[in-house]
Amino acid sequence: MAEPDERVSSETASEKTIDISVLIPISERHDDLRELFLQYKQALPPNEFAYEFVFVVDGPQGEALQQLQILKKEYPEIQVLVLNRCFGEATALSIGFDRVRGNVIITLASYFQVEPDEVQRLVKKLFEENVDLIIAWRYPRIDSVFNRLQARVFHWITKLLTGLKYHDISCGLRVMKRKVAEEVALYGDLHRFFPLLAYQRGFKVVEVPVRQSRYDVKRRLNRPGLYLRRLLDLLTLFFLFKFTKKPLRFFGLVGSGLFGAGTLITGYLGLYRLLGMGGIADRPLLILGVLLMVLGVQLFSVGLLGEIIIFNHRREDTEYQIEEILE
Repeated sequence: MAEPDERVSSETASEKTIDISVLIPISERHDDLRELFLQYKQALPPNEFAYEFVFVVDGPQGEALQQLQILKKEYPEIQVLVLNRCFGEATALSIGFDRVRGNVIITLASYFQVEPDEVQRLVKKLFEENVDLIIAWRYPRIDSVFNRLQARVFHWITKLLTGLKYHDISCGLRVMKRKVAEEVALYGDLHRFFPLLAYQRGFKVVEVPVRQSRYDVKRRLNRPGLYLRRLLDLLTLFFLFKFTKKPLRFFGLVGSGLFGAGTLITGYLGLYRLLGMGGIADRPLLILGVLLMVLGVQLFSVGLLGEIIIFNHRREDTEYQIEEILE
């Protein structure tokens, strides 16, 4: 007779309304997860909302998994999702977004970046102001000069390519409405640019200064390959911002330039031959001119095909949000 009661209570617990979901992806590194959980749990607004904590472990991370297994025995409300191999933080966040149940979602890094009591201020600001996403800006920075220099260069390039000025888009603390997580698609390493992708989708994004954690002061020197990948991610973001909806503007412009250069070269060689100034059959310049014309036509065709695809799917993908309907 105990089994039905247990089943009913289990169903009731799973159907419990959750107001705020705290999502913590564990990918590259992590601090003491027990300490992280307890400090941030204590920092959330008390007795006002129902919470859930969801940890997504990206691949086989034995130490992190052991800590979470012990923690879950003490706090059954914690959910732990373990991926079968390393897919990256963007995938971990996407899986977590699909799993969480709260109307408000808080994302946190798996290590201390900001002082825990700042979380409550950001949650309050989201409820009080008409915004969709609040991102943390660690200010003033208390870590090494090298870290600050890296951040400035990164954000300067980001502003140059996108036109958007933010100071700390890599910070893991973000507070958002559920619809933001549902509509912003993440893949690759684009999780660092989540605020920019949300802005592109038409959401209101606000950056709020917060106190940096005293533990977040370690000097970070990455391998050259990582800096190259981030630069390529920035270029990807540039194309997503500028030409996702207008591919012909980019491919058409480049293709027209190449075709024009090829036309000038072949035209010059044609006049050269017609005026009897010499033969052109064995000149490499002729091959270059023809090659540029062919490449120009191909790039223009790619842009045109992109425009046709976007036109046919324009109703399925929107980059705006309806704020209010007055009836």
